[in-house]
Parts: sequence; C-alpha cells; structure tokens
Amino acid sequence: MATILGIESTCDETSASICIDGKIYSNIIANQAVHGKYGGVVPELASRAHQQNIIPTVDQCIIDAKIHKNDIDAVAFSRGPGLLGSLLVGTSFAKAFALSKNIPLIEINHMQAHILAHFIEDPKPEFPFLCLTVSGGHTQIVKVNNYFEMELIGQTLDDAAGEAFDKTAKILNLPYPGGPLIDRYAQQGDPLRFQFPEPNVPEFNFSFSGLKTSILYFIQRNTAKNPSFVEDNLVDICASIQDRIVSILLNKLETAAKSLGIKNIAIAGGVSANSGLRSTLKERGAENQWNIFIPKFEYCTDNAAMISIAGYYKYLEKDFTTQDVAPLTRWSVE
Repeated sequence: MATILGIESTCDETSASICIDGKIYSNIIANQAVHGKYGGVVPELASRAHQQNIIPTVDQCIIDAKIHKNDIDAVAFSRGPGLLGSLLVGTSFAKAFALSKNIPLIEINHMQAHILAHFIEDPKPEFPFLCLTVSGGHTQIVKVNNYFEMELIGQTLDDAAGEAFDKTAKILNLPYPGGPLIDRYAQQGDPLRFQFPEPNVPEFNFSFSGLKTSILYFIQRNTAKNPSFVEDNLVDICASIQDRIVSILLNKLETAAKSLGIKNIAIAGGVSANSGLRSTLKERGAENQWNIFIPKFEYCTDNAAMISIAGYYKYLEKDFTTQDVAPLTRWSVE
C-alpha cells in the first residue's frame, strides 16, 4: 500500500493531493485572485501567495483524505517547468516534509503530469497514444509510449494556444483570465461570421503569433469604422477566434495521428477545458475512428492530483530524488 502526497506550485495555483494505491482521495486547490487587476500572473505575488497557502492547503488535503500525516509514504512535487519563485515554495516544502518524516522524495515533470492525469480515472488510454497538451505556456503533441517514456512530436514555435486566448481577451478588453470568458461567449456566437488565417507551419509544429497579430489588426480596423464594433459583435468575434484556434490545434493533431498510425488520442492541460476544443475533438474522433480521452474539468488546469498519480507510478519503480534537488524553470516533457 502506497500513500503519496502530491504538491503542485508551478504558477499561481497552490495544490495538494493524496493518492492511495492509484486512487485520488483528496485534491485541494488554492487559487490566487490577486493577479486579476494586473491582467496576468505577477511572479513575485504568486510566490508570496504560495508561501501563505502551502501549509493550510496540505493540511486540508490530509484531513479530506481521512489519513494522518504519518501515513504518507512519499512526497511527489512539481520540479518544473514553471515560475522559479513559485517552484521554490513547493520544492522547499516537499523536501522539508520528506526529510522530517524520513520518506522518499519524488520529482515530477509538470507537463508529464498533465498527460498522466488520464490515469486518475477510467477509461485509461492504452500505450502508445498521442496527447495534445495545451496550456497558457505550452502547446505540444506528445507520443506517449509509457508512463515516463514520451516523445515530443510537435510544439509551438512562438506563443502557446492558451496565451493566444488570453492575449485576444486583452485585445477585446475582457478581464483576466480571459480564455474561459472567450469560451463562454463563443458558445452563443457564429463561428463562421469572421475569418482568421491559419498559419502554414512545417511538420507537426504550431504558431500563434501571426494569428494574434491578425486579430489585433482586425479589431483596430473595425473599431476605427465603428467604435462599438466589439461590443456589438462580441459573441461572434469570440466564436470565430475560438474556432480558428481549435482548428489549428486539431488539424495538426489529425495530421500527426494519420502519419503515425495512432488511434488513441488524448488532450491535456488548462486549454483542454475549452468546450469548443472538447466538442470538436469528439467530432474529429468519430470521423477518424479514434479512441478519445478527455480529462475531467478538475484535472485539466494545474492540480496536485496529477502530481500524486504521477508520483504513485514513480514510487512503484522506486524512482526517487535527493535532498539537493533544485527547481527547473524549463524541463522538456521528454
């Protein structure tokens, strides 16, 4: 029997989770509202909030799991990639907890953990499978051969898909975080009303910088003619932009799947909570006879359940790290 405490602190969510023999018993997430008025995450404020949140969050996750801290067999933590100050809080807490209890310490790659969130509940994908991992900082197509054997097939050459959503929201004067708001408005709009370009990028890679620029010019051009253009057409603008971002993502994923002959297809990361992406993936899956795997909403954004489940599989392999481990702001999924 293995009881794993998972710690997640890569950006602006402080999260702790208990996993017992591959089953999640608690998953507590403390969000940071302080960043809203700045239009994005402020690293210094994020690390300070983590310091305030880490102990009560871990305490609550232990209470919710109905265990004692002495029952924990190992501590798994996000070593990276992420914001250095935020990572330092989670890493330092994990090291101190493990040292005080004389239990193993398990380092987890945050991007691998997003993919391994698919193993929290049934149905679980069979290896190999392709996973489209999309978040505010990453957009990748990963071939998953085993729990910790992954190949990076394609990635963004500039901006991530999540960043494209958030920057677009800023152009439209929507509050931060803007991605979920675009999704909400898009559900009421016509995705074919306005046309935006799809970049011509080689192989299975992505680019969103050109799309962001075209959206900016489109809004500037039309508001010059009609100052209330955005307000009058908001739902159709959001629907059209979301439709283009989703098509860019899924066209590349479909090309990769056909090229590699893989039928097991998954999505992960914060943007995988987007309703347009989820519904269109199901449509593409039916057309291509794919086996589709979409995580629950609570396991899409940053959370410690994905860290503790990844830690559980590493615990089974006795893949532990040492007390001199340090955070990594960059760390390939491979």
